Amino acid sequence: MKRATPIWPLILTCLFAAPLIAASYEHSLIVTATAYNSFPEQTGDQPNLAAWGDSLIPGIQAIAVSRDLIPLGLDHRTSVLIEGVSGEFLVLDKMNKRWKKRIDIYMGDDLEAARVWGKRQVEIRW
Repeated sequence: MKRATPIWPLILTCLFAAPLIAASYEHSLIVTATAYNSFPEQTGDQPNLAAWGDSLIPGIQAIAVSRDLIPLGLDHRTSVLIEGVSGEFLVLDKMNKRWKKRIDIYMGDDLEAARVWGKRQVEIRW
C-alpha cells in the first residue's frame, strides 16, 4: 500500500511564503499608470514585440516603464506589484522617452479593459 504524501509541508509553505514574498520588495514609488494593447496604432508595426525583444502574448502580466525608472531598478524582467491589481507583473517593455515616472500595463487585445483602466496614480513595489 502506498503512503499518502504528508500535507504539512504545503500548509507551512502557504503560511510562511506570502510574508517572505512581500518582504522581498524593497522599493516603492507612486507613478502614473496607463494601459496599452497589442494593436499597431498603439505600439507600431510589430504589436507583440516589446522593446527588449520579448513577445507580448495576451494574458501575460507585463508592464512597460518610462526610461527614467530603469536606473531606479525597474529594469528588464524586474518583478513588480501594482496597487489595486492582483498578481506580479514583469517589466518587459520600455516607453517612449517623453514619458516620466510612468508605467503602462499590458492588457493584450482587451481594448475595453484598457479604456476602463484609464489613467491613474498607483503605488508600485519592486
